[in-house]
Amino acid sequence: MDFESYRGELMAFCYRMLGSVHEAEDLVQETLLRAWKARDRYDPARASVRTWLYRIATNACLTALEGRGRRPLPSGLGAPSDDPGAPLTPALDVPWLEPFPDGRFDVEARADLRLAWVAATQVLPARQRAVLVLRDVLAFTAAETAQHLGTTVAAVNSALQRARAAVVDVGEAGSVTEPDDPKVRAAVQRYMRAFEAADVPALVRLLADDAVLEMPPVPLWYRGSADYGRFLERVFVMRGAGWSMRELVASGQPALAAYAPEPGGGRRLHSLQVLTVAGGRIAHNVVFTDPRVFDTFGLPSRLPHDGFRKF
Repeated sequence: MDFESYRGELMAFCYRMLGSVHEAEDLVQETLLRAWKARDRYDPARASVRTWLYRIATNACLTALEGRGRRPLPSGLGAPSDDPGAPLTPALDVPWLEPFPDGRFDVEARADLRLAWVAATQVLPARQRAVLVLRDVLAFTAAETAQHLGTTVAAVNSALQRARAAVVDVGEAGSVTEPDDPKVRAAVQRYMRAFEAADVPALVRLLADDAVLEMPPVPLWYRGSADYGRFLERVFVMRGAGWSMRELVASGQPALAAYAPEPGGGRRLHSLQVLTVAGGRIAHNVVFTDPRVFDTFGLPSRLPHDGFRKF
């Protein structure tokens, strides 16, 4: 049986459940190993290979989530800061939500991988989260979902109703503009050029009035173009001008790998910035600085002085 061809979609499923790429990779490997060991007991008359694999993956995820809290973003933990000079102290004890490296996996649906949607589902109880993903993202029937979870169709329908109500504020997964939309790309490239030039006034003009900036593992976050701009002024004072940016896609969203200038020339990887664009302006920027995130995306740690922008 061909299990390996399902790795990409199983990876996306486990990520939606766990909010962690690293943990999802471990559970996908565990799922495929369990399936291989049980292959002689598989009955094609009862379920397709895909359905059988998702049943194994669902149970593995639910077991892994027992006793665990959610993976948040800073904006999910408290009020925004109004101090652009606040200490940038990382909260290393928080299991932060991680971005998904789209380029590494063959995943057809991407909008439901976006950070706001996954962060919203993290608030749900694990079984509700599973029902929402299995029904609304993967289009399993209520009966199939009930079999995955060892429950009834009525219980699945009830859980789905509650889960949908909990994530209604982040909108429908299918309504999100794709990162390769020409208007979205144009807005991102304008932002990229302004950032490389350390042009704070130009950057602020590209922001939505209520733009959000957050920076896990630092628990600080800012709301509004004014505070966002003041924080960027601090960044450029600390790091200097002459940045280089590279475009990529993360969690179904446009993203930029930002390389800060080094004294001896060249550029060192500083952050992965995952952008939300709305109405031609930057509405949200989640800035990741964890080296484990960089490794997940396979980002080079340094660029030569004339490094190219795109991967």
